[in-house]
Amino acid sequence: MRIGVVLLSGGLDSTTLAVHARDETDQLIALTLDYGQRQRLELDAARAVAEDLKLDHRVVDVHFYRDLAAHSALTNADRFDLPSERDTATMAGDIPLTYVPMRNTFFLTMAAAALESEVLHRIEENGIDAAAIEPVLYIAANALDYSGYPDCRPEFYTTVAETLRLGSKIGTQYGIPFRIETPLIDKSKADIVRLAGTLAAPLELTWSCYAAGPRPCGVCDSCRLRAKGFEEARVDDPAL
Repeated sequence: MRIGVVLLSGGLDSTTLAVHARDETDQLIALTLDYGQRQRLELDAARAVAEDLKLDHRVVDVHFYRDLAAHSALTNADRFDLPSERDTATMAGDIPLTYVPMRNTFFLTMAAAALESEVLHRIEENGIDAAAIEPVLYIAANALDYSGYPDCRPEFYTTVAETLRLGSKIGTQYGIPFRIETPLIDKSKADIVRLAGTLAAPLELTWSCYAAGPRPCGVCDSCRLRAKGFEEARVDDPAL
């Protein structure tokens, strides 16, 4: 039995990943973390995507994290402006102010807590053999077309998976490893757009812009990477 938790932001990448994860799991939870991010429309997009895909969707309020991870344009709009009009070479050359301190580490920990709880419920309350359960965390990390974030690299996820195993009951008592699946990590944005088409992902419902709407700004890093992906894939963006 493969039980999965997919981190769903409502953007292009996580929506594509959610369809992929749904198709290869026996049970899938879509987890959206409301951490007080600058752009609230992505939460609406995540809800719309989850409803369209008929996923078990959980939106969790973790607003406190905004105050802890305050050195970011995505959590502290009054202090920091969004980077804009940057080319991809510049994006990959530094870690920009849209980086949220330890966000993926925090998100994976929250997702792992939800996943471990589901697994323990089946083992300790339903009597399912631990050897029959395969827990998987899905995150739409990407190491090619990205904005220089250190928590989007493959080695980060290898290390985190081992940390979760060592720090969990399912890992230490039941011998079940945490798997972290990052199937988009080595794909370009154009590759992801093509994959989304193959999977019939509802991209018309997605939102990727870092700015405060109501329409995509077209100049932030996320908008420019998304536009580049659709242009290179020679596909019109259905969300525009």
